[in-house]
Amino acid sequence: MKRTAFIAIVGRPNVGKSTLLNAILGEKVAIVSKRPQTTRNRITGIHTAGDDQFVFLDTPGMHRPRTKLGDFMVKTAGDTLGGADAAILVVEPREAVGDIEAGIIENLRRSGLGAILVVNKTDAVTAANVAKTIAAYSEAFPFDAVVPTAAKAGKNVEIVVDECKRYLTDSTWFFPDDIVTDQTERQIAAEIIREKLLRSLSDEIPHGTAVSIEEFKEEGKMVRIRADIYCERAAHKGIIIGKNGASLKRIGTMARADLEKFFGTKVFLDLWVRVKENWRDSTFNLNDLGYREE
Repeated sequence: MKRTAFIAIVGRPNVGKSTLLNAILGEKVAIVSKRPQTTRNRITGIHTAGDDQFVFLDTPGMHRPRTKLGDFMVKTAGDTLGGADAAILVVEPREAVGDIEAGIIENLRRSGLGAILVVNKTDAVTAANVAKTIAAYSEAFPFDAVVPTAAKAGKNVEIVVDECKRYLTDSTWFFPDDIVTDQTERQIAAEIIREKLLRSLSDEIPHGTAVSIEEFKEEGKMVRIRADIYCERAAHKGIIIGKNGASLKRIGTMARADLEKFFGTKVFLDLWVRVKENWRDSTFNLNDLGYREE
């Protein structure tokens, strides 16, 4: 009998939710960076093992939004939690429960969902710090399991999956057993490019950028991709392009390497930079760039 479960991965920005998802899948389907609010849409990762299929739903980090894009991200996280069978709350080692986490825990309590606590980045602190974190969260909510991890290094990731087996129920699978995500090729390409923007640019500029794939063509043994990078200020456009195009070339080189690795073929990548002022606060522009409610 086949079994399945939909499990939401939630937490504040930059605690390692996407890193955990990628580690579980053994393949990169969610972009990661040191910057908070990297994930903007819900990312579905599918892990199939034997007769069991786990559908992990990576969500944007819960935060106090300042733009309509932020509102969209927070609503996406909340809606995803409401439609899941269970949740994984990812936290960093802290000796007290933060306000953001307290709000998520209250949501879990109201929904009646079972949850696993994952204390990530344990390799950066002492065992005493981890123990205090576990004690604080165990007092705040009756988690079904607590797993200390260092997801970036793959530590204890398999234990997280084992603990998730408690949420599996007899059901036909919702996805084929040979896929790891339901994202389209265009979505994956756009996210890979955006990741390189996050890693290459400073200050607030990366948060004001979006990527739209205007062309995706398979031509023999090569994929041709033309993408528009949108920013909010004309001055930002110049920074993204850089002197003599050096910055944009560097972004393109890094993105092309990851794209070729993911698609397993040569990639011709053509990047253009355009300005859409204040697009993060425009419902029309958000919808146009793919940030729309399902």
